[in-house]
Amino acid sequence: MLSRRPLLAGLLASANLGPARAEARRWRIGFANLDETAGVTLEGLGFTGADVRRSFELAARTLPIELICFDNVGSPTRAVANADAAIGAHVDLLIEYNADPDTNAEIAHRLTAAGIPAVALVHPLPGFPLYGPDNRGAGRIAGRALGTFAQETWPGEAVLGVLIGDLADAGPAVTDRVQGITEGVHETLPTLAFAPLDTGGHSVRADALLAKFLRAQPGRRLLIAALDDLAALYAKNAIEMQRRQSDCIIVSQGLDRNIHGGASEKKELDPSNRGSVVLGSVAYFMDRYGYEVLPLALLLLSGKPLPARTTTRHVLVTAANVFREYPPIDMN
Repeated sequence: MLSRRPLLAGLLASANLGPARAEARRWRIGFANLDETAGVTLEGLGFTGADVRRSFELAARTLPIELICFDNVGSPTRAVANADAAIGAHVDLLIEYNADPDTNAEIAHRLTAAGIPAVALVHPLPGFPLYGPDNRGAGRIAGRALGTFAQETWPGEAVLGVLIGDLADAGPAVTDRVQGITEGVHETLPTLAFAPLDTGGHSVRADALLAKFLRAQPGRRLLIAALDDLAALYAKNAIEMQRRQSDCIIVSQGLDRNIHGGASEKKELDPSNRGSVVLGSVAYFMDRYGYEVLPLALLLLSGKPLPARTTTRHVLVTAANVFREYPPIDMN
């Protein structure tokens, strides 16, 4: 993991929360997580609630913070109960990660009545600052990468677009990503249309869906936008089984362990694997949220105003820069 010390040091200094001040006051901060149920992934990507919570626990170790964690288990009722528990525990600030708008309005009302500030994570909490992804912007990054690849690798050739992922039950985040992908690719290929292949929330289906599509399009060049990294890997398997590596390229969304490998030996994005049909994945860094959000919470507690919305840094990660974003700690 990249060091966050320069970022944390700068924010703490600006908030007058240096070492001397840290010894005088430790802030009690609550974190209500969206859902830590085993097997549940978040926001249509491959990250889990445990990934997000762990980032807060690790980041809190270096800060003047007593962190109290709650699990909303994806339930609006539990989210309200957890907010009440945080108020009862006299937290100085609550970081709320809950997807239901009506519930968030109620939580915001209760926090305001209790005089407790908050930071919303991913989904808005009325009246409080928000930290989260720019889904449309992340989609544009993927679309631009696909369009640029086609121009540089297959200049003048006809290409087809394929969009593969959970499309039927797509919420606003996925809708924004799809819109961004389309906008990004149209910057260089203004007439390209995407054929939708809906996995129905089961990434494994990407294999059979794309294999069937490939058989119906012999010899055609395909630009494939995958909405999650696991779908990208199953699509890659279909391409290899159909021996269409020279015709296809994939850019996915998320950059979770499925694609960068973490401390495992299975790293799809690797400097030694530059021939992969997976060109890259747009990073969302949900496993580092704690390192970004806790310093913002400390600024707010120190009386510094925050913008209404702070956006996650998104970047296309490829074999060329993956070790800069996720160093191979298993090799150190």
